Amino acid sequence: MNAIVTAKDLSQIYEVKRGVFAKPLELKAVKEASFTVQEGETLAIVGESGCGKSTLARILTMIESPSEGELVIDGVTIAASGAGSDAKRLRSIVQIVFQNPYGALNPRQKVGAILEEPLKINTKLSAGERRKKAEAMLAEVGLRPEHYGRYPHMFSGGQRQRIAIARALMLEPKILVLDEPVSALDVSIQAQILNLLADLQERLNLTYIFISHDLSVVKHVANRVMVMYLGRPVEIAPKDVLYAEPKHPYTRALLSATPATRPEDRGERIRLTGELPSPFNPPPGCSFNPRCPYANDRCRSERPLLKRHGASDVACFAVDEGRLPGLEKDAA
Repeated sequence: MNAIVTAKDLSQIYEVKRGVFAKPLELKAVKEASFTVQEGETLAIVGESGCGKSTLARILTMIESPSEGELVIDGVTIAASGAGSDAKRLRSIVQIVFQNPYGALNPRQKVGAILEEPLKINTKLSAGERRKKAEAMLAEVGLRPEHYGRYPHMFSGGQRQRIAIARALMLEPKILVLDEPVSALDVSIQAQILNLLADLQERLNLTYIFISHDLSVVKHVANRVMVMYLGRPVEIAPKDVLYAEPKHPYTRALLSATPATRPEDRGERIRLTGELPSPFNPPPGCSFNPRCPYANDRCRSERPLLKRHGASDVACFAVDEGRLPGLEKDAA
């Protein structure tokens, strides 16, 4: 497979003003994130709230330009200055589905107008051609032709998310960024939307970047998983490897907190002490060191880089040195 997305040292830093005379604070939402996404795969990005998942989604969809670093999408390079003349073409290649289906759709527009709007802006199709394509897309996501003339408030949450997915697909993108697409839905509806996404990916050869905090959902949809902590990737691994042999202490803690349907699948719960550090003032060294039971002086002064361990890339000195239980053989 070819890499359709390549990120190198992506950072997004916001200046937060504190007053007329005070120096602005720097909020480091994403810091030096490097990863690739292969064509046709699903890369899941996970982590607790505040880890930079949604900021990364806005960078990937060019809603924001990165403060630093480089992003290559389908062969086009996007730097801190933006995508330049290629922006319009890239916006048809990458589309986003937002978390909240109730806030993502304009309540004053009928569904037909919502679906046709991307075509009005980006193509020269006639009104008849736009309508024909919108009705075909409604069928593609499991809705009926009569839904074309209705308003969003007339639909359930699951139906609204189907409409949002249909709108994202109107320009025939290659990549969909799915920002918590099922977290606002009932569990039974979640399964329907996930099945729809899997079916669309197979039929349309789509690449998904699936952002979520729900590791039980990620287990069913992802090919690879990237775990983020305080704006940085700390572990990237194939899904089966990550769930069977998590290496980073933070990944282990996240997985231990995932509910299990069968009692025999429940492992020992790992409880993290302390709070998530402030992104305004991240700790020196490894950003996870204040909460990590395996941290030593090196962890508190030096930042670990992603390093290959088997099929996983892990940023952790304890893993490098074989100080984690069960990973001693990796250091040998």
